[in-house]
Amino acid sequence: SMQPSQKVLDGGWAWAIVAASFMAQLLAYGSPQSVGVLYPEWLQAFRQGKGMTAWVGSLVAGVGLVASPVCSACVDNFGARPVTVFSGVMVAGGLMLSAFAPNVQFLIFSYGIVVGLGCGLVYAATLTITCQYFEKRRGLALGIVTTGTSLGSFIYATSQNELIVVYGLDGCLLIIGAVSLNLMACAGFMRPLNMPGYYLKRRAALERSTEEQLLEKRALEDPKVSTGSSTTSSTPEEGHVTKELLMAAEAKDSVQVEAESGGVLAPVLSAIRRKQQAYSQYTQSTYEILQDQAMAAFCMAVFLFSLGAFPPVLFIEDVAQSQGLIEEVSLIPLVSIGAMATCVGKLVLGVLVDIRWINGIRLYAFTMFAGGAALLLIPVINSYLGLQILSVVLGFFSGNWSLTSYITTKIVGLDRLTQAHGVLMFFGGLGIMLGPPVVGWFFDWTRSYDLAFYFSGGCVLLGAFLLSGLTLPCWTRGSGGGGRPDIHYTSSCDKVASVA
Repeated sequence: SMQPSQKVLDGGWAWAIVAASFMAQLLAYGSPQSVGVLYPEWLQAFRQGKGMTAWVGSLVAGVGLVASPVCSACVDNFGARPVTVFSGVMVAGGLMLSAFAPNVQFLIFSYGIVVGLGCGLVYAATLTITCQYFEKRRGLALGIVTTGTSLGSFIYATSQNELIVVYGLDGCLLIIGAVSLNLMACAGFMRPLNMPGYYLKRRAALERSTEEQLLEKRALEDPKVSTGSSTTSSTPEEGHVTKELLMAAEAKDSVQVEAESGGVLAPVLSAIRRKQQAYSQYTQSTYEILQDQAMAAFCMAVFLFSLGAFPPVLFIEDVAQSQGLIEEVSLIPLVSIGAMATCVGKLVLGVLVDIRWINGIRLYAFTMFAGGAALLLIPVINSYLGLQILSVVLGFFSGNWSLTSYITTKIVGLDRLTQAHGVLMFFGGLGIMLGPPVVGWFFDWTRSYDLAFYFSGGCVLLGAFLLSGLTLPCWTRGSGGGGRPDIHYTSSCDKVASVA
């Protein structure tokens, strides 16, 4: 791949990449992050239980995280620009299809799965291309890009509310789906610095085919080359050609012998063995990562926090309406308030964790304690102003997602950051997918949100206690619970881009 010059990195076109990636995340995540505005409309339109309808919002937020390894592999093989174009088709198509949904089951597919996978592809593509263009200011650039999701949630929550009043639910989905097509325009700015794997493989195959044809032609013209006689005088270039010819012949002979011994199934069996060996190594490496007590505790904490803290994004408007605190969604919905608080929380917590004497794991545990306490207070609040304040608190401490890559690096080191962060995002996505349906089922069972939010707050507090207890110096082994690590940034974006 091409080596980017220092003039390209951290300046010039790099900031155009930041702007395009910021807009791409805003356009892709605006509607999914403000799905709480659409949730009451779907309840009235389809007359299904809250647990069943909640699957729509949980899948659109969790599918992209669970499928993050696949999304990252797509970006590595095809590049950020083609993936962003394809994701624009998926997000826009899923939103427009949702306008014609006859039931909740179709909506789960069109909005939950199709739009969710499109968002996951956008997230992987934007962060990867940003990492390629930045080295010294990579953290600042990633922070700006990821705030696009929060700002998009704030804008879309208010816009979707107004569009529903004017054009209805179906018209709203069609309009925001058409707006999402601008993701393709954002992709136009994503000029690649490194050739993606797909093009490298094609170029290597083409070069190999050309060399083989050249060798065969030279072997026919000069019989001495084909015999490989040591008495023949040749130039270094001809000697290199002879060596390549012999290697190609040996490879061809080995393939022919294998085919003769194994028959037609030999290439298939060989490919299966290679894949099996790769999967076995990946499984073994994942098992070794989870054997680290601090990493296992962090995975459980992220799962429990996602399980309990995500449902308010989906249910908070319905909570206000079901308790009679407000008849309809206000001009600035609770979802928008929480989204802006999350944006501020990401920036503030990111600055705090850079302070040398602050422990990242302890800071994350503190955010979980505060978020769990706010969740337990939701059933007690009897005013709309109180729900607004709790939305700010929950939104601010939900910004702790900006701490995950730092804490993962602290625990496992930079070498295993890619795989470890992928495992962590899997647990987070699993919690996001299960949280809203569980809360909805609690409501369907008890006809009240009280028990549901007590359950959510209890899960978050349990995760905080587990993370705090299992990472104490008396429990941890090695350097997992030590001080601030020395992180060495490299020009390779593969490890840092694992936040995707």
